[in-house]
Amino acid sequence: MKVIICGAGQVGSNIAHYLAMEDNDVTVVDQSPTLIGKLTDTLDCRGVAGHASHPDVLKEAGAEDADMLIAVTYTDEINMVAAQVAHSLFNVPTKIARIRSQSYLAPEWQNLYTRENLPIDVIISPEIEVARAVMRRLTVPGATDMIPLCGGKVRLVGVRCEEDCPLVHTPLRQLAQLFPDLNIVVVGMVRDGKSLIPSADDQFLPGDEAFFVVDEEHMGRALTAFGHDETEARRLLIFGGGNIGLFLAQQLEREYPWVNAKIIEKDETRARHIASQLTKTTVLCGDVRDQELLMEANVTSAETIVSVTDDDETNILGALLAKRMGSQRAVTLINKALYEPLLNNLGIDVVVNPRNITVSQILQQVRRGRIHSVHSLREGFGELIEAEALETSPLVGEPLRDVKMPAGVLLGAIVRDGQVISPRGGTIVRPKDRIVLFAASDSVRKVEKMFSVRLEFF
Repeated sequence: MKVIICGAGQVGSNIAHYLAMEDNDVTVVDQSPTLIGKLTDTLDCRGVAGHASHPDVLKEAGAEDADMLIAVTYTDEINMVAAQVAHSLFNVPTKIARIRSQSYLAPEWQNLYTRENLPIDVIISPEIEVARAVMRRLTVPGATDMIPLCGGKVRLVGVRCEEDCPLVHTPLRQLAQLFPDLNIVVVGMVRDGKSLIPSADDQFLPGDEAFFVVDEEHMGRALTAFGHDETEARRLLIFGGGNIGLFLAQQLEREYPWVNAKIIEKDETRARHIASQLTKTTVLCGDVRDQELLMEANVTSAETIVSVTDDDETNILGALLAKRMGSQRAVTLINKALYEPLLNNLGIDVVVNPRNITVSQILQQVRRGRIHSVHSLREGFGELIEAEALETSPLVGEPLRDVKMPAGVLLGAIVRDGQVISPRGGTIVRPKDRIVLFAASDSVRKVEKMFSVRLEFF
């Protein structure tokens, strides 16, 4: 597949990394020759230095025979014009654009994005997606990550194994013996900042982060097995009243009206604006690193603080200060990947990375075959994939023990007629089953082929 990526920032470079690693024909366009040079030096991709919305630049990038354009520059207008030029002049089939300004995304202007007006096939709004990701983590106390799959029937859950975790030093092969009726499959582990694909003989150690796929009905028991039985927060403190903080507060007011939420926003004008948009949430104006203000906000009784300002250092310091003053749990937004491995040791409970969330949304549109959703767990680690099994898939019709699975692929769950099946050696996959699996980065292309429609199918 031939893909043009407009923007060589964090998101653009990560998308280029994923796609180039899978032997796609990737060209990256950016105004900065320095960024282009760094990418082409480290990845098997072409680079074009220039303005991403200029027709001559897109032509040089190969737009005339491109299959997809992904516009993720820092400017909404450039992303929108690049998509328009790709459609009108070069007839590029698929256009994906990142749009941040909420003025462009208001429901009253939804007719803007049609083939007759502004032909963008998929719009990615990072702020909305991040707010949803934070919300998912808040609904599962104790989890570092939570992703619903198969219409909510299955969940991917990340948890940290503490010293008192009942499963510490337990080989994974014994999980089925200890919990025979618990539909759970461990698909990944992170130890000392390094991602691991576990084998049956691997054990959990204190400090490990475990990722497992579980039947939604069994999620509570699974969390308890890992030593997490926290209750949902009813007192919440949000640091930062930007789009993410506002979306989060609005969603809480709509869906969880019993939660007592407060927002601290530094900018007085912005604080007044978000206060006018909310009905139940208290808005305070000031610096989240001000101890007196945190006392006024009653941080000592806040069960969870969510730090989502536009500055990583402020998010980290504000979260650490809140926890020292008595808050039980800290969810922190971090843009710089360099900080992420350091935060667990500092006491930050949950880290939210906007880049990974945005990349996952875009990969979902790029993946081929009967793939319904894709989620990037960690940079360079692999992807959690939800796909539909076809009659021509090599998975179908034989016991799983006889299927030659690609290296680095683990089946997490099978959903058939609304029922969740935990895959075992004797399990036989049927056509139209919904499959949840984890694939290491270098195995993703093989998984795509497993779920692609072959010619003999027609």
